[in-house]
Amino acid sequence: MKSKHFLQFNDFSRAEFEYIFERTRWIKNEFKQYRRYWPLTDRTLAMLFDKQSTRTRLSFEAGMHQLGGSAIYLSTRDTQLGRGEPVEDAARVVSRMVDIITIRTYEHSIVERFAQHSRVPVINGLTDEYHPCQILADIFTFMEHRGSISGKTVAWIGDSNNVCNTWLQAAEVFDFNVHVATPPGYEVEPERAGLYGTDHYEQFASPLEATQDADLVTTDVWTSMGFEDETDLRKADFADFCVDAEMMEIARKDALFMHCLPAHRGEEVEADVIDGPQSVVWDEAENRLHTQKALMEYLLLGNLSG
Repeated sequence: MKSKHFLQFNDFSRAEFEYIFERTRWIKNEFKQYRRYWPLTDRTLAMLFDKQSTRTRLSFEAGMHQLGGSAIYLSTRDTQLGRGEPVEDAARVVSRMVDIITIRTYEHSIVERFAQHSRVPVINGLTDEYHPCQILADIFTFMEHRGSISGKTVAWIGDSNNVCNTWLQAAEVFDFNVHVATPPGYEVEPERAGLYGTDHYEQFASPLEATQDADLVTTDVWTSMGFEDETDLRKADFADFCVDAEMMEIARKDALFMHCLPAHRGEEVEADVIDGPQSVVWDEAENRLHTQKALMEYLLLGNLSG
C-alpha cells in the first residue's frame, strides 16, 4: 500500500482535516488530564533537518515520545546528505529503518523527491515554499477560540513567504478569505496566485486596508531563513508593515492575532499586540504539539473512527 504524505496543505481534503482536528481535541484533552496514550509504541520518527528549529523539532520529538514511540534527530550536516548523497538514495535507506519521516529543508522539490522514493509517510516540517504543519496548528487554534474559520477573513501582513502561501492553500480547502498586504516587490508570486484564483485571496498595498474587518491578523518575521543577506533592505521596505494597535483596532472587535514565532517585537509586530489580549500566539505554539500528534497518528494508523 502506498504511503500517504503531508507535503502541502492541500494534500488533504477538508474531511480529513476535520477528522484530524477531532483527534487533536481528544489527544490534547488526554494530555491535559495526564492520561497515557501510546498508540505508536515501537514506531520511530526520523527528523531530517537542514534548517534550525525550536518549535518544529520540539513538537515532533516530544509528540512522538508522548504517543509511545521514539524520535531520532538528524541534521543534514551530520549525515551523508551533507556530503552529496542523492536525496533519492537517502529516502530509500531511511524509510527502511523508520516508520515516519519529517523533513525541514530549503527547496520544496527536496521533500517531493524524498517522498517519491520513501516507503513510509513523509511530513513537510518546512520548506521555502510551504509550512503546512504551522497552518494546521493555526486553524485549530482559531477554531478553539472562535469556531469554524469558514467564511472568515484572515489578514496576512508582511512578506508573502511559505506561511503566507500555505494560508492561501488553506483558504481554498476551508472556504475563507485571505487579505495579503505586502510592500511593492514582495507580493504573492503571480504564478502562485494563479493557482488559487481570486475567490479566496486579495492583494493589498496598504496593511490598514487588509486588516479592515478581519477576523484574524497574522504575520511572520520580515527575513526568513535563507534570506539573511537581505535583512537591512527588508527592514527599510517593511517599515510600514509592523502590526500595531491601529491595525488591530480596525479589524473586527473580536479579532485574534497570531505569529508563528520567533517574533521580533518592534519590527513585524509591536509588543502591545503580541503580548496583548487579542494575541493567541502561545496557544498557537502549543498546538503544534497536539495537531502534529494527530497528524502522525492519522498517517500511521489511518481513520480510527472506522
